[in-house]
Amino acid sequence: MREYRTITEVAGPLMMVTGVENVAYNEIGEILLQSGEKRRCKVLEIDRDRALVQLFESGAGINMENSAVRFLGHGIELGVSPDMLGRIFDGFGNPMDDGPDIIADEYIDINGTPMNPTARMYPEEFIQTGISAIDGLNTLVRGQKLPIFSGSGLPHANLAAQIARQANVPGSNEKFAVVFAAVGITYEEADFFIQDFKRTGAMERTVLFVNLANDPAIERIATPRMALTAAEYLAFHENMHVLVIITDITNYADALREVSAARKEVPGRRGYPGYMYTDLASLYERAGRIKDKKGSITLIPILTMPEDDKTHPIPDLTGYITEGQIILSRELYRKGIMPPIDVLPSLSRLKDKGIGAGKTREDHANTMNQLFAVYASGKDAKELMAILGEGALSESDKRYAAFAEEFEKLYVSQGYTTNRSIEDTLNIGWELLSMLPREELKRIDTKYIDKYYKTKE
Repeated sequence: MREYRTITEVAGPLMMVTGVENVAYNEIGEILLQSGEKRRCKVLEIDRDRALVQLFESGAGINMENSAVRFLGHGIELGVSPDMLGRIFDGFGNPMDDGPDIIADEYIDINGTPMNPTARMYPEEFIQTGISAIDGLNTLVRGQKLPIFSGSGLPHANLAAQIARQANVPGSNEKFAVVFAAVGITYEEADFFIQDFKRTGAMERTVLFVNLANDPAIERIATPRMALTAAEYLAFHENMHVLVIITDITNYADALREVSAARKEVPGRRGYPGYMYTDLASLYERAGRIKDKKGSITLIPILTMPEDDKTHPIPDLTGYITEGQIILSRELYRKGIMPPIDVLPSLSRLKDKGIGAGKTREDHANTMNQLFAVYASGKDAKELMAILGEGALSESDKRYAAFAEEFEKLYVSQGYTTNRSIEDTLNIGWELLSMLPREELKRIDTKYIDKYYKTKE
């Protein structure tokens, strides 16, 4: 393997090597220091015989005259095996749980291969998260991409851990796994996820990748791809249904911006690179189902919106690529509603495909539409009450306002340890709808009202 002693420049996280031959974009290299220490790098750009590489570790201590670089002929790879389940890895796929190294069945390039659109199957099978605001009103289906939009300081970590613990395919004996990627988080957050998964037993079916905030930016960019590579192996080689949760995509995008700025690229909106849409799509589009394959990948990326701004480039571009969004509300959080999911602006574009007889229950679609309509009317009535006072409301408006209050307390707020079946969720919905006269339930088929409406004693 040829060594190059032609390092001409080291600038921050970047290094220039000249006189190279047959070196490819994204190829991994080793930097051999005079002390015998080895550091890693990745090719970012090739211009004739010059290679611009990104350092994985610090550039401090690299003597350009006495250091050499050799390129390994492949990109970043992950060694995969069923033994990954129950293990904790860093952002480069190295074990960090004091367990043995994985004996890999094969090594797979983490950039993956594009999924042929004609080979995709339409997502239409229900995944139960145990969270009423998601299962009942913004249903997640197998193979979907459904992001969670949060704000700084909101409890998205608790929600992510709850989904990872509780998610399953009801009434099915098929193998289910969770791949959890924590990107750019603090040590405290990492410890929270690890201890929570171990305490609840969720670790046995989970592969956890942890990238800390003080790890290199290049590792932050690799971590989600490591997770998706592990998910692809488990789904399409081991025939498992895999839920991938990535938190926080905002940290990933900030790492992209950092690398782009170091390369002196022309910035796009808010300094993020112009290719961020393409880059995010290369992650999100790795989720889905493939014809003739039993397994599937369902993706829940979690991102914090800077200044709670839904028009910020990260949530904005994510919304274009994915099939809806779950939005956390700061107002509900202040009221003590946990999890603070704001159901009205939230949306699962595939929810109609995963519900109904044989999937959830026959009355699901009707009750979902009615709950949305009544809660929206109740919110309007509460706003009117705040402006004009309760005396200005009609009896109907007062009923709707009371419904909105009870809906948030009983339906949305369930805490982070309650795991509701879809039947529990639908029954709670009927209890709330029974606060209203039967004749006001105009979006529900009469036969379902006769069967499920709870007459007050």
